[in-house]
Parts: sequence; C-alpha cells; structure tokens
Amino acid sequence: MLSERVLRWALVAIAIAGLAAGIAARAGGRSDLADLCWTFATTPVVAGLAISIVRDFLAGRLGVDAIALVSMSAALALRQPLAGAVVALMYSGGNVLEEIAVARAEHDLRSLIDRAPREAHRRIGDRIGQVPISDVAVGDQLLVRAGEIIPVDGVVTSSAATIDESALTGEPIPVVKARGAAVLSGSLNAGETFELTVSAAAGESTYAGIVRLVTAAQTAKAPFVRLADRYALIFLPITLALAFVAWLISGDLIRSLAVLVAATPCPLILAAPVAFIAGVAQAARRGILVKGGGPLEALARAHTVLFDKTGTLTVGGARLLSVEVAPGETAEEVLMLGASLEQASHHVLASVIVQAAFERGLGLKVPEQVRESMGSGLHGVIEGRHVSAGSRDLILAGGHVSEWASRAIRRASWRSALVVFVAVEGRPIGALLLADELRSDTPRAIRLLREAGVARMVMVTGDRAAAAQAIGAALDLDAVLADRVPSDKVDAVRSEQRLHPTIMVGDGINDAPALASADVGIALGARGASASSEAADVVILADRLDRVGEAIAIAQRARRIAVESIVAGMGLSTLAMLAAVLGWLTPVPAAIVQEVIDVTVILNALRALTPACGHTGRHITAAAGRELHRDHVSLISNLDRLRSIADALDDATPQNGAALIAEANKVVQEQVVAHERDDEGNVYPKLSRILKESHGLSAMSRAHREILHLARLLARVVEDLPTENIDRYLIRDAQRIIEAIETLVRMHTAQEEDIYEAVAARTST
Repeated sequence: MLSERVLRWALVAIAIAGLAAGIAARAGGRSDLADLCWTFATTPVVAGLAISIVRDFLAGRLGVDAIALVSMSAALALRQPLAGAVVALMYSGGNVLEEIAVARAEHDLRSLIDRAPREAHRRIGDRIGQVPISDVAVGDQLLVRAGEIIPVDGVVTSSAATIDESALTGEPIPVVKARGAAVLSGSLNAGETFELTVSAAAGESTYAGIVRLVTAAQTAKAPFVRLADRYALIFLPITLALAFVAWLISGDLIRSLAVLVAATPCPLILAAPVAFIAGVAQAARRGILVKGGGPLEALARAHTVLFDKTGTLTVGGARLLSVEVAPGETAEEVLMLGASLEQASHHVLASVIVQAAFERGLGLKVPEQVRESMGSGLHGVIEGRHVSAGSRDLILAGGHVSEWASRAIRRASWRSALVVFVAVEGRPIGALLLADELRSDTPRAIRLLREAGVARMVMVTGDRAAAAQAIGAALDLDAVLADRVPSDKVDAVRSEQRLHPTIMVGDGINDAPALASADVGIALGARGASASSEAADVVILADRLDRVGEAIAIAQRARRIAVESIVAGMGLSTLAMLAAVLGWLTPVPAAIVQEVIDVTVILNALRALTPACGHTGRHITAAAGRELHRDHVSLISNLDRLRSIADALDDATPQNGAALIAEANKVVQEQVVAHERDDEGNVYPKLSRILKESHGLSAMSRAHREILHLARLLARVVEDLPTENIDRYLIRDAQRIIEAIETLVRMHTAQEEDIYEAVAARTST
C-alpha cells in the first residue's frame, strides 16, 4: 500500500517535471529536446496505468482509466508528445487527488487488542502468581481484582461478583453474579476482588472471538466501486465510436487523437473525488470524521440503519428516573437520605444517586458506622437514625410489601428500571428508580434520518427484550432485535445488507464487528470505545446522535454535486469531441479545452464545501439557549412534585387530600402556567423568526392552550373544595387533572427541547 502511494506521487512529480522541462526546451528553440521531455513525462504514467488496468481487468473491473490509456498511448504513437504529457499530468494528478479523498486509515485494532489483559493472577496453592495469559488453562483458579478486565471466560467461585458487561452486551447497569455464575472475558470487575474458575482458554474466550470477528469482517469487505466507473461504461464506447467516425471522415489519425484527448475523462476522474473531499471537509466541520470518499458515497445510498441501544439511542448509563415515596414521606427526604448513605459506597450506582441529589440542590449528611453488603446495599447511621438503602431482598426481606412498594416495583418493571429502596429504622420510606434513558437528541436524530430518505430503522442490542421494546416503541422503529451478542449483530447486518445498503451505528466494543461488517459503520466516538472508532468508516466526534442524519444529508448533497459535475463534464467533453470530429480542434488545443472543462468541473464540485443553505436572520444567543434549558430543568423538578402529590392522593384522608390538591394547584399556577405563558409570549415569537415553517410552533401553542385549560380546571376544583365532607370522587377528579397536567407538560417540554436542539444546531454553523 505504501509503495503504491509512493509510486503515484512519483508519477505526478515526473509528469510535472517533464512537462515543465519540455516547455522550457520549446521556449529555447529545442523542439527535439522538448518532445523527448514530454515523452519521458508520459511513458511512466502509461506503463503504470497499463499494469493497473490489466490487474483490474483480471479482477473483473473495467473503469474510466481505459480512456486515458488509449489517449496517451495514441499521442505517443502519433508523435504528439505534448498532448500526451498534458493528459499524463491530468490523469496522475487526479489519481493522487482521488487517493487523498478515499484513503482511510487501516488499523489493526490496536486499541481493542491492547485492552485485553496480557497477564492473569493465578492461584497456586496458597500463593497468587502472575502468569502470562497464554499459560492459563481450563480449571485454573484466578483472582480478578477490583477494576480489572476479566481475562478469560470463567465461573465465579467466591461469594459474589459485581460485573460491568456493557462492553460486551450493551447492558449499562452492572449485574451481580452469584457463586457459580458464568462471567465473560472483556467484562469489567465493578465490585470487590473475586475468584473464578477458568472455563475457556484465552484464545477461545468471548473477547478473543470479538477480535476475530472484527478482523474477518474488515478483510472480507468488498472494495468500493467508484462512482466515475459507472459513467465510464457509457462514456468509453461513445468516445471510441466518435474517434472511429473522425478517422472515417478524414482518414487522419491525428483527428482521432484529438477526439481521444478531448475525451480524456478528467471530469470523471476529478469531479467525484473533489466533491467527496469537499463533503468530507464539510462533515468534519460538524464533528463528523468520514474516513474517505468511499464511505461518504456509500452513506448517500443508505436505505437501512441499524442502531445499538445502550450509549447510542440511550444515554448509556443509569439515571434517576423517579423517586417513589411511602405515604407521609417526601421525595426530597428519601433522596437525601439515600444519597447521603451512598456517599460511603464505591458501587457504580452510588455516584449516580449522589449526583442526582446534588443536581436537585439537596444538602447531604455525613453517614456513620456504614456497613456494605456485597451486591445488596448499605446500612449506616445518619443524624442518629439507622438508614438502609439497597435491593428489595435487603430492605423488604420477610416483610409485608405495602401497596406503595408494589407500585414502585411495578413501575420499575414497566420502565426496565432498577429499584433501590430506602428505609429508616427498618421501615421502608421510599424507592429510587434507576435506568437508562433516551438521549435528548434521539427523537430529532430519527426524524432527520426519515427526512433524509432512510426507509428502515432497526435496533439491535444485547439488552433485555423488555427494555429494548420500550425504546423501540417510543421511537417508532421498524424492528427491534434484543438479546443479541456481537456475532448476532453481524448476522443482522449481513441479513439487511442482502436487501439494501446498510449502515450500523454503535459506540461500544461489542458493536465493533457489526460496524466493520456494514456498508458504512458509524461510531459515536466522543465517549465510546476506541475499538468501535477503529472499526467504523465514520466517527461522530461530538456526542450527538443527530449528527448521523446530518452525515447522510451531507453525503447526499456531495454525491448530487458529484453527479452534476460528472454529467456537465461529460456533456462539455462530448461537445469538444464533436468539434474534434469536425476538425475544429487539434490535439493540443483539445487538451487545453479539456483543461478548461476540468477547472469548471472542479469549481462546481467545490460547492460541496459549503452548507446546503446558509442561515441568515435572527437567532437566539447561546446564553438564551442555556437559560431556556435551565428553565426546563427547574420545571421538571416541579413536575416530579406533581407526580408525588398524585401518588399520595391514592391513600390521602379528606383533610390531607385537600391540602395536597391546594399545593398542586399552587405549583401549577406559579410555576407551570407562568412558564407556558412566558414561552407563548416571549420565546415562540423569537423561534418563529428562525424556523422556516411555523406549523410546528402552532401545534406547540395548541399544547399551551390545553395545559392552561387543565390549569383552570384544577383552580376551579380548589375553589370548590368544601371545608369538610370532601368525598373521594372529588379527590379522584383532582388527581386525574394533576396527572394529565404532569404528563402533558413533561411531553411538551421534551418536544420543546427537541426544537431548541434544532435551533442550536442551525445557529451554531
């Protein structure tokens, strides 16, 4: 590969030097020396091109280069070396330009291989020895320390192990493996040191299999067929036919040579590479690294997109979804106590809970006498109270499961969430629901892909079916494939490839084989595994899924400009050939005309450097965008309180119910209504001057009216609350209104965030 690259640059240098020397010799009156220099400039290019064409022909490919070979060979045979030298320079220069466009880094997945452990801690009697991974045999006892990558497949032989399998399965939440459970190589020990019994040698383990899959997929990927070659199949016979007609008309082979020179396919050679280089540059400005013109052209033809779930469609880590509370308790107290206790834990979920408390502005306490039960939870003392936080088995073991706890477990099941119960003095007071969640830009990304013409979108994930189906339904995907290991993902890609051009989008090590197998692999490289970035054809450097749609739109525009340039170049070349047939152009003027055509084509192709349409006019400032987002964050905390009130009304007494309804009304009137009125009066008028169409904002305004209508209904209920004898039907009516407001505002806020994302993307360019 390196020698071919050096040869191409050498041919360009020879062509330039020979053409320049010949021009200097002609200027000095040495025509014989000039012809010799031009012949010297042309001959190496002809020889290299002939070898390349023979090799391609034996491989079953005949492309645009054949026209250049015929024209240069004819120029030398007919003693027209200047025309040959000009064509040689145009061809060799175009070849180098194309190489720059399509060259992609061929890596040996060094990062993937480097991640694999080289040594293991093997138990030999009472001693632990460090041995090369190749010396580990089935049945050996290994020690895996905290934070280490598991070197081989095995079975847990200690009490329990907390394993982060996200790199292999895509499951974001670490799982607790009991004694006797199988663990996979390539997983991360997210808990304490544990022992395992080896069940497979290093070369036969899961992680080694992933490396083999990626390597096989990369070497098996078919070479990309250049766009220009397809047009050459039309242009080549037309050129030869016109050259033959010119000879028949005039009987002069020089006239046929003029036709061939005028037809030299530099528009074909240069137009597509330049357009795609420009497209690659434009994509790079948007944080999209495309590894050459080939992947960019393949992007433009995309029909099907396959997505990984965890870290791609979703955030890729646990987030606090909601706080469920027992009657008489508050969400703030439950989260404060749980987060205060979790400060003493090194469990991966502890930091999530603590961070959620900080984001809500809660002041945490220092826990004392903390005891941690491996894989189950913690016990400790906070301000004199005994507090526990952990799993259902730890907190609710042996006791009656109350209605609120059953509701929390049920909601966790619906949302595929993990439940962390919190108890004080042995009495459960609440539960924290933790789960992965959609990225904020995922809905916009799906919409952009639909607008770009992607006809089929499929999620393929190693996660559980319930969690995957919920995400798939929310995004209206065409299919969901769950519980897929890396080899299954490769099979899914190949199955789709047999029908249509297919893109795979992922971010983890487990996605690398599928990324390498797809027509175009797109890796989210901002946080994802470097192995996936190595295997992918396109890397999204910014942590934004909606850049995938932008990449396809950029690729489609670059391809459209390339086709325009090719067709225009072929049309102009055809006119030049007709002029040569009629004897109006001799070889050297024909070469000069062809150069003018080349420049015109290149200038048109360079349009791909610019965005599809520049945005002019007003836009919201970055500070204003951040302020809008902060308003939504504040609003969400109020919605959480409304949800807690609605839940509390299930078991509230008439007097407590009246107080809760009044509190909900206060939150709605002072926070929700004020926010929606400000949006309608101040924010939306500014957005309407940015967005091309106002239909979307009209629909959003309709949501404002519905929210305000529900707010008036709730205010009316509060006004009509009797001082006594409040019946349960009135409480139920208020509860339904509160739930409707909370649900509608939450969905409406998510839609507004989507619009703000679109505006931010537009005004940042």
